[in-house]
This record gives sequence, C-alpha cells and structure tokens, in this order.
Amino acid sequence: MAVKINIFEIRIENTLKESTNSPDEQQKKHLPEISLEGLPESLRKAVARTNWNALMPVQAQAIPYLLASRDVMIQARTGSGKTGAFLLPLLERLDPDKPHCQALILVPTRELAQQVWTEAQTLCGEKGLRSVAVYGGVGYKPQVDALKGGAHIVIGTPGRVLDHLLKRTFALKNIRLLIFDEADRMLSMGFYPDMRKMQTHLPKRAINTCMFSATFPSYVMRTAQEFLHDEEFLSLSGEEVHVSDTEHIAYTVPGMDRERSLVRLIEMENPASAIIFCNMKDTVHYVAVVLQRFGYDADELTSNLSQKAREHVLQRVRKGTLRFLVATDVAARGLDIPDLSHVFQYEPPEDPESYIHRAGRTGRAGASGVAISLATNIEMSALERIAKRYSIDLQERPLPTVEDVEAIVTERLTILLEARLRERDKLQTERSLRFMPLARTLIENADESAIIAMLLDDYYQEVLHAPLIQPDAPPPIQKEYIQERSKDNQKRPGHRRGKPRPRNR
Repeated sequence: MAVKINIFEIRIENTLKESTNSPDEQQKKHLPEISLEGLPESLRKAVARTNWNALMPVQAQAIPYLLASRDVMIQARTGSGKTGAFLLPLLERLDPDKPHCQALILVPTRELAQQVWTEAQTLCGEKGLRSVAVYGGVGYKPQVDALKGGAHIVIGTPGRVLDHLLKRTFALKNIRLLIFDEADRMLSMGFYPDMRKMQTHLPKRAINTCMFSATFPSYVMRTAQEFLHDEEFLSLSGEEVHVSDTEHIAYTVPGMDRERSLVRLIEMENPASAIIFCNMKDTVHYVAVVLQRFGYDADELTSNLSQKAREHVLQRVRKGTLRFLVATDVAARGLDIPDLSHVFQYEPPEDPESYIHRAGRTGRAGASGVAISLATNIEMSALERIAKRYSIDLQERPLPTVEDVEAIVTERLTILLEARLRERDKLQTERSLRFMPLARTLIENADESAIIAMLLDDYYQEVLHAPLIQPDAPPPIQKEYIQERSKDNQKRPGHRRGKPRPRNR
C-alpha cells in the first residue's frame, strides 16, 4: 500500500519503509482503522443514539488520528460520514466542566454550520458539551448569548467567527482542536483573507488541526501548510487509503441551453482557474463571449487567432493571470496552466482519448482537481462508455437549479459585504450614517428594490469575478528537504503554532 506523507505526495513502498524506518516510525506514519466495537465507551454510547450499525470508512480511518491528536488532511466527499469522524473524538478530547471554546469547526456555509450543529447536539449533547453555530446574514444576539454561556464547540463560517473574535465575545486561548470542513469550498467562497486574520487570534502553542476536503488542489494544500504541522494525508475509497488526483463529475444539460448551464456550474464552483474545452472553433468563440458578457475574465484560444493575439493569450496563461481559457483540443495542446483547479468539458470529446487528455490538465504535480462534463441525455451514454473503458469513477449529478445558484451567490455576497464592513474605520462608519435614511426608504419601497439589486450585482461582479485571494505559491522544494521537514520542524526553536510559517522568498 502506498502511503502519503504530508501534502507533497511522496509515495514510499512498504518494502522501502521496512528497510529505512524503525517500527516506532512506521507506527507514527500510519494508524490502523478502528471498528465500532473498538471505540471508547463514550463514543459507542453516542453512536447508539444515531442507530449506526457500523462506522463509515472515513470514520474508521480518521477517528484514530483525531483521538491521537495527529494533524491530518482527509480527502472525503460530502455525504461520506466525515461530520461524525470529527465530532465523535470530541467526546474524549473535550472537558465539559470547562466552560469555554475548546473546539473550533470552520465551515463554508450557514447550511453546513446548521447541519454540523444539529449532529453535534445529537452526538455530544448528552455528555454536557454545548455547541453553537455562528454564521453571517442573521443577528448577533443569540450567537453572543451562546458564546458567553460557555459553548465548548463553536461551529461557524470564518467571517462570522472573525467578527466574534474582534468583538471579544469569545476567545481561542483554550482551544484544543481546530477543524476545517470542506476546505476547498471554503476557499472558493472567498474566505482565505478571513482565515488568515482569524489565525492571528490562535494561541502561540501547538493546536491539533485537521482539514477535510473533497479535493486538494494546490491552493488548498498551501493553506494546509499554513495551519497544519507535520501533517499526514488520508484519501478514502472503499477499503483502501489512496490518492485520487481528479474528481470526475457529469451533469445532464438541455441541448438548447448548454451555455446557461455552464455559467450556472461556474457560479456554483467558483474555480480559481479553469480550461473550458469545446469541439469546434465557432463554439469556443461563442462560449468565450458568453463568459465575458457575464463578467468573467475569459479568453479564447483557437487556430483562427492571429499570432499576436495568440501570444497575448499564451502570455497570460504562462503568468497565471487568465482565469478562464476556452479552447479546442488542438489549440490547447502543450499548454501547462499553473494551479489549474477545474476542467470543464462543454461537450463530450469526439474521441475517448481526448477525455483523458482534457481531464489530465488538472490534478497535476501532487494536487487534485475536478473534471466536469456537460452532456445531453444522448451524450451521457457516450461518457459512461468512456468511464467504463478507462475505469473512471464518474459521478452523475443533477444540474443545480436557479434557486441553488441564488442561495450560494447570496451567501458569498454576504461574506464579502460583512468583510468590507469590518474593514471600515470610525470615520468611514460615521460618514456612511448619512445614507441610512435612504437605505431604509429603498428597503421599504418595493418599486425601488431594483436599485438595491443593481448595486449588489455591481459589487458582486467587481469583487468576486476578480481572481480570488489565495495562498502564495511556495518556492520549489527538494525531495530531500520534504522528507526531513518533520524532523527539522521539531528542532526549529522559533517554530510556533498560530501564525503562518515563514517562507524563503
């Protein structure tokens, strides 16, 4: 079995491990799975309240690491049982007699915060562990009351958690465990600046940190490097621990409304960068124009471009400053786009091998990525044959609805506006008070709601369609340095938790 060490995906075969590592070192690098019967008594009682018959794979693999206070990155999809994987160990790790925040669980959306809180009530409430969900878009008072009442488990979005830290309604000085749930979605929502600001409120000591994510593109891995220490990587599929570089997803779309379906998926995913593949040059131009009209930073690459225009596009690709490239297979041949998180196939390729070449553009250099295909009902059967031919785990999902897009856009905009409000000083706040009467008038007058919608749309387009703020790329790292990183960190006198690690520039 191949084992992943840290986030740099160095695979070492078992035979090599046995010849170079002591038994103690081998035990440290990998913990065996745990069964329902092997759980501590407090965890078994909690599981009994849920009527689970057995632990799910992510729970069996992750719980031993959390009970052992080991920093770990866990690749697990939504619905895999990951919430139970990080909540159950809290029964052993937290002290109900100490009325302060001991575990912080960061999530990307208010809906997920509510879901995790509900499950925390079921699993942890009987032991006397109090939990609270904090998120934006609602009033502060109930959240403040719960925090001041001594909540042991705080579940929230980074922005609202930061608000409470700045208001001093709770503190992290007694925190024992920090959990990032759905880290890839968290970064796609634009939370990275808030996560970094929140990091300054962490104590300057070791904090057990775990990160759960469906995918681990390079920017998620760099974020993990800033928060985790001596971390290990687990990816679960069936009964094996392995690496899954690319997630393959297919959506059934109407044949006459494919471009709107693409925009809807981009709105939901909000990728840092992507290639959109089309079969024909005319389609490439059409899709590029649609994305540009929608406000996205998009450009096209086909053999029809002049040499000057082609060089301009290629230069932006090489610098990593172009967010969306729409291209044919031939025109994109040989391109290497840094940190490419997503590949969209606007239409299935004309030959099966092209699917592999397209999807292979993401999930490179140790990172993971997402390959999304749009297909009509007739085209879906061809995709299924490709998946079967190349043993691809192709997930067929329903197309997000307009209401789904509205919900995610509303939450993202709330995040952006609350972050903007936090940055205002006293003078700016005082200056804005002169517009409060106008704001009330617009809110109360239904005929004027179009003005508010226009202002919100303009701000959203300006801020969110710009490149997301993400971790800087680390300098090239030699394999020898990677292998020794854990030992060096333990020896480094200035190595502390709660702040970003210094990097060589």
